[in-house]
Amino acid sequence: MRLLDEILSFNEQFVKNKEYEKYERSKFPNKKLVILSCMDTRLVELLPKSMNLRNGDVKIVKNAGAIVAHPFGSIMKSILVAVYALKADEVCVIGHRDCGMTKLDADTMLDQMKERGVSQETLNTLEYSGVDFGKFLQGFDNVEDSVMSSTSVIRNHPLLPSDVPVHGLVISPETGKLDLVIDGYEE
Repeated sequence: MRLLDEILSFNEQFVKNKEYEKYERSKFPNKKLVILSCMDTRLVELLPKSMNLRNGDVKIVKNAGAIVAHPFGSIMKSILVAVYALKADEVCVIGHRDCGMTKLDADTMLDQMKERGVSQETLNTLEYSGVDFGKFLQGFDNVEDSVMSSTSVIRNHPLLPSDVPVHGLVISPETGKLDLVIDGYEE
C-alpha cells in the first residue's frame, strides 16, 4: 500500500471512531506560548513531553534548524500571528543538538538536486535571477549561536511588542534535556 493510501485509510477509521474527540481544544494556546523548533523527527513527541506540554498548550512553528532567516518571512509572520491573533504572550526558540542544518553544504545539496532531476539550466536561471544558493541553503556551525541569532531577530522585530519575552533553548534529541541559551525575562 502506498503511504498516502495508508494515511487516508487510517484517517477514515480515526474519524469514524471519533478518536479526534480527545484532541479537541481551543485555537488559543493554554500556556500562551509560541515555540519555534526544528522539524527534526526525533522532536515530534520528545519536545512537548520534555516540556510538560499537552495538545492545546502551545503553538509550535517548525522549520529546518529553527531558523528565522528573514525578518519578514513566513516564520516571523507565524510568530506575529500567534502573538496578536492567538494571544501568545511569550516566544521560545528551541534548537537541538545533532541538527541536520549543522554545517549544511550548499554544493552537496545542489549535487543532490541535480541527481533528483533539477537541471543545471534551472539552477543557472535561478542564480541569474538573484538566488544566492550559498545563502539560501546555508546552515550553521554552532546551534547555540543559531538560537541566539533567531532569538535576536524575533526580539528586535519592529512589530513584536516589547513586553513579549523571547527565550532560547537547545534540546538534546537523545535525552530531552533542555539547556538555557537566552532567558527572555532577563533580556
